[in-house]
Amino acid sequence: MNRNLILGAALSSLVLLAALVSFVWTPYDHAALNIPNKLQPPNALHWFGTDHFGRDMFSMIMVGARTSIAVALVAVGIGVGFGVPLGLTAAARKGSWLDEVIMRGNDLVFAFPSLVIAILITAVFGAGAINAIIAIGIFNIPVFARITRGAALSLWEREFILAARVSGKGAARISAEHILPNVANLLIVQGTIQFSLGILAEAGLSYVGLGAQPPTPSWGRMLADAQTMVSFAPHLALIPGLAIIVTVLGLNLLGDGLRDWLDPRIRVARA
Repeated sequence: MNRNLILGAALSSLVLLAALVSFVWTPYDHAALNIPNKLQPPNALHWFGTDHFGRDMFSMIMVGARTSIAVALVAVGIGVGFGVPLGLTAAARKGSWLDEVIMRGNDLVFAFPSLVIAILITAVFGAGAINAIIAIGIFNIPVFARITRGAALSLWEREFILAARVSGKGAARISAEHILPNVANLLIVQGTIQFSLGILAEAGLSYVGLGAQPPTPSWGRMLADAQTMVSFAPHLALIPGLAIIVTVLGLNLLGDGLRDWLDPRIRVARA
């Protein structure tokens, strides 16, 4: 029994369920202000308490999960959509000028963390969730390109690839039909890890005001709003912080469990 996989799937499913349910139901309107009930601690009416505007924290956490998942999911999709083809192309043209251009371009992007990229983007287009997605997505592209290229290079010398080349298949067809299916497991695991990092990146960008903008709830924005009230309303920081911890922990455990499950060598070693 893979305990990491089960626990990670359970925690990740809990967060995903909260996000999906928030589309049709939340205990209260997450944007409704109720000043007389502000800064209430967790109680029977407000399970996670209320914030400094009297908004229900449980409802905001649910909608914030939707925001974080959407940003991270699209950002990972950008990384996979651009990074994987670039990695496959670089591996197929190993040693050529195209391989060199792709990998040096990856090095250039790696020199700028997602926060720096977000600052550059928002300086031109303004802050917002869309720009956060672009910034995180751009940073994910070289991650997937490097992993795909490294895994593909070890396959290009295998006998079944040589047989495909002898049969007349071109590099693009071999990459799509033979290389990609054999590196898919690795990409799935890495996608899970990058998804958790995307959650953290979104929270960090929102914390400094570069992510989702009010009134859209965001866990990072909730932490930023709570930083001056921790001494008398600690639940304002603890609850979104725990939400981030649970989500990232669940995704990391899920990625570790998937790696063990999809790689037979690790299963045999641990047996």
